[in-house]
Amino acid sequence: MMKTVSQPKTLLAVLAHPDDESFGMGGTLAMYARRGVKVHLVCATRGEVGDVSSEFLKGFNSVAELREHELRCAADKLGLAGVHFLDYRDSGMPGSADNQHPQALAQAPLDEVAGKIVGIIRQLRPQVVVTFDPIGGYRHPDHIAIHKATVKAFHAAGDAEAYLHQGEVYQPEKLYYHTISRRMLKWAVRLIPLFGKDPRRWGKNGDVDLYSLAKEEFPVHARIKYRPVRVMKESASACHASQGGLQPSHGLMRWLFRLNTGVDEFMRAYPNNDNGVVERDLFEGVGEKV
Repeated sequence: MMKTVSQPKTLLAVLAHPDDESFGMGGTLAMYARRGVKVHLVCATRGEVGDVSSEFLKGFNSVAELREHELRCAADKLGLAGVHFLDYRDSGMPGSADNQHPQALAQAPLDEVAGKIVGIIRQLRPQVVVTFDPIGGYRHPDHIAIHKATVKAFHAAGDAEAYLHQGEVYQPEKLYYHTISRRMLKWAVRLIPLFGKDPRRWGKNGDVDLYSLAKEEFPVHARIKYRPVRVMKESASACHASQGGLQPSHGLMRWLFRLNTGVDEFMRAYPNNDNGVVERDLFEGVGEKV
């Protein structure tokens, strides 16, 4: 493996929509940015299909323009070094008509999407790459698509025979999947019915099945504590006002959120973690192999 110790520490997050970076692993991104790591974000779409109240669209020509503006605000709050769009269209939730749009990320050929990510990896030369888990957190088609493309790109970036037009070969050292806390999900499915809600039909449109998500198990290979930068994450989340912005200020969701606030959990996809050690730093061991 290529020695990268002389390079500046660089972390690349590859996600699907504006707000994924803040509502999800935003604490981790902010933590590393504060530590001086160059943190870059790849965003596959501009969230064109997200529900937006008309009040938020004042001054913007489209939902995509609004949500890009919100993302750039969040990137500034998190301290990101750069935002890179892949220019696909939001596919919407599973089963929606938007899944079939010809420009939708879910319709894009895997090799094409992976090739774009390979080009960014070879340009930025990150030691660490992070993306969604194999079910995309909550089974969003775009999350799953970008997960698959990122995995392919991670391994192809170091292959001299792959994507010859996408720049000089470079192999990142570590690949992680961000996972939703199973502890929080299991508490959620127990408590939500007590408030008259159905955990199988959660979310604004009732299209998220928390019960089935809680049954999925992913190993936790890294826990990143971000409490010192929690305000940065909250400020970034607030930028996404059209998508709910700030965390719930009262009631059940506030309590559930606090169960896991201050810690992000990751599964290490590469290299394999077979020693059972839970890392406290995604850059642990970086630069030690040649």
